[in-house]
Amino acid sequence: MRRRDFIIALGSVAAVSAPLLARAQQAGKTYRIAIVSPATPVTDMNESGSTPYHAFLSELRRLGYVESENLRIERFSGGGRAERYHELVSEVVRANPDAVLTTSNNLLLEFKTQTTTIPIVGAVSDPVAFGVVSSLARPGGNITGVTVDAGIEIWGKRLDLLRQALPGLARMGYVVTTTPLGNLVAAALKEASSKAGISLVGAPLEGTFDASAYSRAFAAMAEAGAQAVFIGDEPENFSNRRLTVELAHQHRLPAIYPFREAVEIGGLMAYAIDFPDLFSHAADQIDQILKGAKPADLPFYQVRKFALVINLKTAKALGIQIPNSPLAQADEVIE
Repeated sequence: MRRRDFIIALGSVAAVSAPLLARAQQAGKTYRIAIVSPATPVTDMNESGSTPYHAFLSELRRLGYVESENLRIERFSGGGRAERYHELVSEVVRANPDAVLTTSNNLLLEFKTQTTTIPIVGAVSDPVAFGVVSSLARPGGNITGVTVDAGIEIWGKRLDLLRQALPGLARMGYVVTTTPLGNLVAAALKEASSKAGISLVGAPLEGTFDASAYSRAFAAMAEAGAQAVFIGDEPENFSNRRLTVELAHQHRLPAIYPFREAVEIGGLMAYAIDFPDLFSHAADQIDQILKGAKPADLPFYQVRKFALVINLKTAKALGIQIPNSPLAQADEVIE
């Protein structure tokens, strides 16, 4: 074999062997990570489920991390009870995992208070506005992640799409919590609705974010004459998406969501974040951290993809005729 051909062949073998060597190195150690949700049951934090954790765990597997082989995952849920968040984070900190994934600004603030050493990856709203980090590009400290925040204009965009679908909309209910994120959402929504000449009715969810709280909220909105419902993008609402869809149907209230998953199970429409994309990036960040990268040096990944999804079956069930304008803009129509 000529020397040049030998060098090319050797390079090809090295290129093929590199990922195998990396995987073999990973297999020599069992990594420990924690997944911490404010409300999602631990049984839903798996690769086969319909939640964004599917994308997170699938990407970790693609990167060579296999649960029960070289990866141990501890799952924690706050059960929708904000009063439990402090102790929940304390429990995780005591476990001292190699890295943490969390999906709540409120939990992220707790982690910021309780640890400066455990690497934290958050899938959250605006971490700068909440004082979690000083910069998305250079987070500093032990926290990085992905952010679903696209600026206040996204609330106006969702409201405009809802108005296009319901031209006579004048009174709108809203489902947000009394958490710091919920308060920010409520303020943005009030500003957007005021500019649009739409009255908001109802009140934020308080206490434990369970079925009783959501039922009371929907009943109050219906009694106040709401013609539609705006669902905030808090993780508690994502965890309770099936419940909000059922309550919207019960009260015959068309609703717009920030999650396509809600429309897939019967919600009317969503201007939706691409959660699988975000959670895949979160897995990539966990991978980098486990390989030695510091969260301080990993920029927050910002949401870039949105999709308008409309469920015509739900519109028909509610007796609504969706105009051509929102249908023409839709990325997906469920018929």
